[in-house]
Amino acid sequence: MYAPIMKRLAVNGTATTNSVLAVSGIALLVTLAATFFYLITQGHVAFNTRSEGVAWGLPIITYVFLVLTSTGLTFIASMALLFGFDDFYPVAKRCVWLAVAALVAGFTSLALELGHPFRMIWALPTGMQYVSPMFWMGVFYSLYLGFLLLKFWRMEIGDWHSGLSRALGAASFVSVVIAHATLGLVFGMMSMRPAWYSDMMPVYFLVTAALSGAAFAVFFTYLAYGFDRQAMPSGVRDLKSSSRLPNIFATLIGVTILMVVSRAITGYWTNLEGMQAVREMVASPWFQFELWAGLVLPFVLMATPRLQTEQKWQILASALVIIGLFIGRYDYMVSGQRVPLFKGAWIPGLAEYTPSLAEWMIALVAFSLVFFIYAAGEKLFNLAAAPQRESAAGAPLATT
Repeated sequence: MYAPIMKRLAVNGTATTNSVLAVSGIALLVTLAATFFYLITQGHVAFNTRSEGVAWGLPIITYVFLVLTSTGLTFIASMALLFGFDDFYPVAKRCVWLAVAALVAGFTSLALELGHPFRMIWALPTGMQYVSPMFWMGVFYSLYLGFLLLKFWRMEIGDWHSGLSRALGAASFVSVVIAHATLGLVFGMMSMRPAWYSDMMPVYFLVTAALSGAAFAVFFTYLAYGFDRQAMPSGVRDLKSSSRLPNIFATLIGVTILMVVSRAITGYWTNLEGMQAVREMVASPWFQFELWAGLVLPFVLMATPRLQTEQKWQILASALVIIGLFIGRYDYMVSGQRVPLFKGAWIPGLAEYTPSLAEWMIALVAFSLVFFIYAAGEKLFNLAAAPQRESAAGAPLATT
């Protein structure tokens, strides 16, 4: 039973994959041990979150960042699997596996923050809060994970185009769009939090999820081959060398810039109570880094024809976007909570928040888990597999 698995582990992957697997595995064990130490000895008091101030801290921010990244990776895979853009087949399987990794890591961050996540096993069916978007978010993200795993299994056995495989691809896409919309509603329906309250929040999450997925797809594809384009299979290399992926990347960055700047302008213009935290956020150096280094610079790199197809600029742009979007998630989540609810003269100014060491450990657990699951997938599966193009005689597509 274990012989085929051990053979794959010995043969698959590159030296870079082996290094990522080892480093992420060690990091995961160390950070998990530290996290459990804090949770067992101190409990939730180890977090710098308070009911009268910032209640959702870094672990929730990490959860939102990773599950939206999973959403975006599914969008990139669906370019080939659902919408017929054959050029994206060489990265589709890797994107599906990365989507699984990001989703599992996001759920792990949320579970460690909750403290007793297994209570959901009986709390959800016995106390169905069907009017709550948070309830439906959990339902549809769970369905999405199941559909995603089944779709990956069909691709792994070489079934890319059967009716069942296509149905699973469509089901995973639809379920994640609905899950994404309900996640946006969790924030967008909170009228008591003016910095969050907006009917455009699901759209904002949709656009930034797609951008995050594109950045992960670019970065991890290069990582799989030791950041060497010449080591890539021809299909992957052709996609990286063409302008199609950079143009999509640039378009998503451009729309995100427009939405981020629009929110900043609104925050400065309005005198609505609760929006003063947005003005302070915009003035911070972290927001300036997010905007100029994490969005504007990658947009210039990916929109410039002579730069967009070069390996070094694609890698730099993807890394900067990932960092910038994480900062953006942090700013968005924290700024929306810095004005205390029912604020009175007894609560002057804005609530302060700095993540504790325990919260940083949970974030590192989640990101270590992403890299570990990704590297394990590279060792166990052929994530570069793709169906061959149909022959002139109309022969069925076969996998490579």
